[in-house]
Parts: sequence; C-alpha cells; structure tokens
Amino acid sequence: MPPADTLEDARADGGGGDGGRGGGGGGTPKTAQLSLLTLTALVVGSMVGAGVFSLPRRFAQETGVTGALIAWAVAGLGMLMLAFVFQTLAVRRPDLDAGVYAYAKAGFGEYLGFFSAFGYWASVCVGNVTYWVLIMSTLGAVAPALGDGDTALAIVLSSVGLWAFYLLIRRGVKEATAINRIVTAAKLVPILVFVVLALVFFEPSVFADNLRGADYAGSLFDQVRGTTLATVFVFLGVEGASVYSRHAQRRRDVGRATLLGFVGVFAVFASVTIVSYGILPMAEIARLRQPSMAGVLEAAVGTWGKTFVSAGLIVSVLGAYLAWTLMAAEVLFVAAKDKDMPRFLARVSRSDVPVPALLLSSALTQVVLVVTAFSGDAFDFALDLTSALTLIPFFLAAAFALKLALWPVREGAAGPGTGARREVVVAALATLYTAFLLYAAGLKFVLVSLIVYAPATLLFVKARRELGRRLFSPREAVILAVSVAGAALGIVALAVGWIAL
Repeated sequence: MPPADTLEDARADGGGGDGGRGGGGGGTPKTAQLSLLTLTALVVGSMVGAGVFSLPRRFAQETGVTGALIAWAVAGLGMLMLAFVFQTLAVRRPDLDAGVYAYAKAGFGEYLGFFSAFGYWASVCVGNVTYWVLIMSTLGAVAPALGDGDTALAIVLSSVGLWAFYLLIRRGVKEATAINRIVTAAKLVPILVFVVLALVFFEPSVFADNLRGADYAGSLFDQVRGTTLATVFVFLGVEGASVYSRHAQRRRDVGRATLLGFVGVFAVFASVTIVSYGILPMAEIARLRQPSMAGVLEAAVGTWGKTFVSAGLIVSVLGAYLAWTLMAAEVLFVAAKDKDMPRFLARVSRSDVPVPALLLSSALTQVVLVVTAFSGDAFDFALDLTSALTLIPFFLAAAFALKLALWPVREGAAGPGTGARREVVVAALATLYTAFLLYAAGLKFVLVSLIVYAPATLLFVKARRELGRRLFSPREAVILAVSVAGAALGIVALAVGWIAL
C-alpha cells in the first residue's frame, strides 16, 4: 500500500487536483513531486504486506512444486499484462486520474465506474481485516485465547486497534508518517532473510518429494486454480502508482514504476513460495498456523526464526494497515470529488483528512471483522473476498484498455500508440486473465461480492439526487437488476447452506 509519507508528499506538493476542496485551503496548485523512484517504492510498498507471510501454507494447501511453478508463471504473465495495461493507460489517457476507478468510468459509464470505485474501496477495507486477523493469529502462538485471530477476544482487540488507527489518522497524515519510515525496512528485511536462510537449509530430497503434490490436491489444473485468489491478493497494489498518477513528475514514470515494482516483488513472492518446499513436507506446511512463513523458518533454524519473522510481520502489517486505510479514504474522496459518490465524502478536516470517507472505511472494516467470526477460516475468507472484490475493477480496466487499443480515436487516446497490434494483444491477454480469475474465484465469492456491491447503489442514488439527475438510464437499470438478483441469490445460498463462509 502507498506509504503514508508518500501520500503526504502528494497532497502537499501535488495539489493541482485537490486545491479547492472543503477546508483544505485553495492556494495556487503546485508542481507534482513524485519521482520515478518514489512511485516505484509506492508500488513495492503497495504489494508487500500481509499476503507474502501467508504464502507457504496457502500454496501447500493447494499444490506441490510443479503446480506452484505453473501458478506463478500464469499469475506472473497475467499480472504483467495487467501492469502493461496500467502503463499504457497512464500514457494514452493522461487525463484520467485515480487509476482503476477512472478507467472503468471512462470505458463503461458512470454506474459501472461507481461499481469499480466501490468495489476497489471495499476490497481495501476487507483486505485490512486480514491484517488484524494475521496479527492476532501471530500473537495467538503465545496467547492461546486469541486462537487463529477469530476468537471473541481477538475481534475485540482488533476493533480497539482499528479505531485507535482511525483516531491517529484523523489527527492528520503528518502524525502518521514517522511510523511508515520504520515499517518500510521492517517489511522487507524478514522476507529477504527468510529466503536466504531457507536456501541455506534447503533439503533437495524434501523438495523432490513435494514436486507432484499430495493426493488431496487434485488434478494439476485444480491445483493451479486453487492458488489464483492467493496470487491476486499478494499482487494487489500493482496499480498503486496509477492511483496517484496525478502527482507524478512525469506521466510516463507511472508505467515505468508499475513495471519495475512488479518485477521485483514477483521475484520475492515466487521465491518465498518455492524455497518453503525444500524445508518441510507439503502436508506439514499446509497445517502450519498463519503466518506460515514463521513456522517454516522455525523448522529450519529454531524458535528464534519464528520470533524474528513474527516481530517483523507485526511491524510491517501495522504500517501496511495505515497506508491501506489512507488509500481507502482516498478512493472514496476522489469519487466524491468527481460527483460519483455523495458530496459528504468529499469533505476534509483542517488537517486535510477526508474524515467522512475515513469513518466509512473504518466502519466497513469493523463489520467484516465481526463477520469473520462466522467463517471457517477467518484469514483465508478475508483474503479470498478481498481478491474477489478487486476482480471486477481489474476486469473493467483491462477491458477499457482493449477498447482503447481497438478504437483509439473514439476512446480519446492521446499521442502515438506503442504499436496497435501490441496494445491489442496485451489488453486482450489481460482481459482474458481477469475473466479467468472471476471463473477461478468460483460462484461462492462472486455471489458474496454481489451481496457487498448491490447495497452500494444507495450511495449512487444519493449522488444522482444531489445533482438533480435521472437515477438510472435503461442500461444502468439492467446492471442494477443483475446485481440485485445476484445479491439475493447469494443471501439465499448462505441461508440454506448452498455456500458457506
């Protein structure tokens, strides 16, 4: 997630788009200050969070070494195409700010743009739940009352932490930036140390036994499919530079930062997964408590390895939570400034904090935190739901890139393209990949996502009424009907037990 100090720099130095909002001031817009290095760090910081610490167990529950290699190849290629899409869109439509949400709106209209903004925002809030679950699960190793992060005590303590962060951020971003400077190193050091030590204690015979995967893993296709939502979750943030694209010193740096950050993080994530298969048998990794990276390192070097990873995780996750909370408020704020969300979400305090957006974000995180108490596996449920909610915004961004490549003039493309054929191929592959992810997520998470999406239309209705506009066009009414029907089916499916959390 974007570093807190990066957001502060963006708001302080790049205020062209935000200069006259609420109580924020209204001075002369300044030149954007985010350099290529800062944007690249933003992408890396966006993707390196809780997910990487959970990868060993999540992969071992689904597949062996062969399936993991194929899964990372598929995810790497698909997400690379998506990274190329964000690079192309940043250059070809420089007028569109706030990334994913703006692309969906430009390509498919205001209602789907609203859905994209809401879905992306909701995914950030649900993703924040994984941080609290993982922290409590980590502490649960020494305090059994916290369990796997889903006990009543764990939820109460997580709620206290959630609202403590709300009060911290509400005071102003500057008060929060010192924390992020510490966690930037804390989140990378334990991961890199883990990879190095795992290679030192690597057992070729154990690795060979894990090649095919256990009998419970099913066919190779099923093994690869079972890992898809986990790979989506850890790559969330690849769009981080595009979200703050309006603050870049040079527009082309947005795409470059996306690619540089993606390649570096991809290498780290794949390494964490693969080296774990050389430490423990696949079935043992699958039974580790989260964060499973700590359990793998404990098996390699002893108790201190578990303690080292656990301490680094807690510091890292708290910093990531801070930054993702800022992102959630930013998404709602930008949508409200564009009049696609109710105007109360565009209000800011004297400290330049969008307090109503921050409050709504914290409230949704609280609701999902309580819901995890009713799930079979709190962490995996929150992880999978986060990924599923993100898929529609990603799919719409990729589909818009495909439209832009096929009909550049009609879609308002700026400047010469990088090659019509290349743009079409990249956008088509990204669109197919995100469509496959929706299929791989399965009906369960599609329906649960619609349960979240459908009620959000009330915010869209309020925004339209504030503008004195017609509530829905005929096409928008069809989309509304589909989303409501899907949400109703999801509620019925949960009620009668067809699907379970």
